Amino acid sequence: MSRLTIDQIYEHVQGVCFKTGPPGLVGAETEWFVIDRTAPSRPALLPRVQAVMEAAGPPPAGSRITYEPGGQLELSSPPRPGPAAACAAVARDIAHVTAHLAKEDLILDGRGADSRPSVFQATEGRYRCMREYFGEYGLRMMCGTASLQVCLDIGADAEDAARRWRLAHALGPVLVAAFANSPGPSARSRRQIVWERLDPGRTAAVGGDDPVEAWVRYALDAQVMLIRDGWVAAPGMTFQEWMATGRPDLGDLAYHLSTLFPPVRPQGWLELRMIDALPEPYWPVPIAVAAALLDDPVAADLATEAAAPARDRWRQAARDALTDPVLARAARRCFAAALDALPRLGAESLVPIVDAYAGRFVERGRCPADDPPTGAEPGRRGARAERPVDTAVRPAVPPKSDACRTVPGTRAESPATATEEETTWT
Repeated sequence: MSRLTIDQIYEHVQGVCFKTGPPGLVGAETEWFVIDRTAPSRPALLPRVQAVMEAAGPPPAGSRITYEPGGQLELSSPPRPGPAAACAAVARDIAHVTAHLAKEDLILDGRGADSRPSVFQATEGRYRCMREYFGEYGLRMMCGTASLQVCLDIGADAEDAARRWRLAHALGPVLVAAFANSPGPSARSRRQIVWERLDPGRTAAVGGDDPVEAWVRYALDAQVMLIRDGWVAAPGMTFQEWMATGRPDLGDLAYHLSTLFPPVRPQGWLELRMIDALPEPYWPVPIAVAAALLDDPVAADLATEAAAPARDRWRQAARDALTDPVLARAARRCFAAALDALPRLGAESLVPIVDAYAGRFVERGRCPADDPPTGAEPGRRGARAERPVDTAVRPAVPPKSDACRTVPGTRAESPATATEEETTWT
């Protein structure tokens, strides 16, 4: 084992976490609660869902299926050239999963938080340690929340990467507010509030004008969640303090970085983690909006100006969403810029659904959390269609450029299914 140095950390962060290249690839990770129609008041048991998905075979567009500790199903897409191709691929894989689950009276439910009693169903060492580290409050996050994560390129070079980093952070509260879909007491995004209260040293926004420096300092100052040798949870030291012992190596650093969960996380791409899960037909909207605002130069300039007053309004975004006038004004301007940019990105097919979402929510100062319960499932809330509208993103031909309890008997994922530690983008 070679002793890890500060220089090696900077080299890793700059060369891996902030690996630059021409932007344009888009990916998404969509998380879903799985509901059993025959017993909707409790989560579907993970072994049953896994068995259905294993029998179904791999999703046709290449998404990986993983599972969160409460049994949430996650689809992680490969990167695609632009938001239209990304959404079309995800739509194909959602359709595949939905069709096979339906055969067993199981359905996907897109919302940011689950009001039903949670069930801790994970058996992996990572999740057991995470449960011990975060404690009882953390179980709400692990078992009872779901997000939609948008993955975008770092940038063409260091200067572009710094610009995109700053813009992603400025847009964060706007995205929280515009897509809030987990209502609770004094909150429209209960999921975001749960995350920000967990452990600010690993879940708060990173920020900073120099992304490499900011991410290195954030990582060094964060508590070590676990040590994989023996799966030791909460050893009670920061990563910098662990380095002083001479024990961690480069693999330990990479794993430590995977246990940090800020709203914007660099992994060789920018992972936007602040968006609540959304149902059909609206899940493509945050993918389209985020990609347009970061990847189109004209929209990026407009978004930089529009989002600046809302940059630090994370708490207001989770609590008030678009009833906050600063966030509402920023969201309206950002959606207008995104709608204008999508045709330039070859994503005309996404304009109708983004426009429909803007008209229903953003222009009215509303978010999905403001909708009344659908009545479809006990305790279920979230967006529902006001009128029939043909705005679905249809699967397309792939582009040429291609308080919780443990359930006895639950098992780890099949080797055929991706693990939590695997990453989707390369």
